[in-house]
Amino acid sequence: EGAKKIIGVATRTGNVVGALGTEVTGVFTNDENFLDAFKESAERSKELVWHLPIMDPHRHQLESYSADLKNKGSRMGGASIAGAFLERFVNEDIPWLHLDIAGTAYKEKSGATGTMVRTLVNMFE
Repeated sequence: EGAKKIIGVATRTGNVVGALGTEVTGVFTNDENFLDAFKESAERSKELVWHLPIMDPHRHQLESYSADLKNKGSRMGGASIAGAFLERFVNEDIPWLHLDIAGTAYKEKSGATGTMVRTLVNMFE
């Protein structure tokens, strides 16, 4: 209600790990300018991010014959399909970023990484 911009940080499917591994956070967006500002902040913070697509084939995976929307599509392209799912809950006129931290949020030997915290702090300073 009344948000001017939205940033979501979460693990949705874990599929982003297959695309980007455990050192790079996947980013989905509906606004290139917002993405550019975010990427500049990530670069200053020395945190690695990569813009992943949400395209019509990903959106079609969520179509349902019995519901408004399916919660899950194919495993192939799963990170982008998850992004398409989240996209459905944001008004098109509101700049939105989703940071998929499934691969970067936790390290086996050291625990939680705090990934994206520095980038977000830098972005809003």
